[in-house]
Amino acid sequence: MTLEEFREGLRNPDPDVRAYLLGKLMRQAKPDDVFSFASPKEIRELWPRVERHLGRSRRFWTWLFERWDAQGRSFR
Repeated sequence: MTLEEFREGLRNPDPDVRAYLLGKLMRQAKPDDVFSFASPKEIRELWPRVERHLGRSRRFWTWLFERWDAQGRSFR
């Protein structure tokens, strides 16, 4: 998959397609790189669908969003 195909996939109208690709990105990329492709708000909107694709990185992302929520940085 090319970078452009990946970006197109993140704009797919099907939320399950976007969630799968976001999950793949969140598993394999550094957090700063993730946010160059999707905003925290976009991730949070798809969170119930993304979460199942995160594997072992799920704990990190859950912790990060919980920390942000605790600091009042709501992205919902």
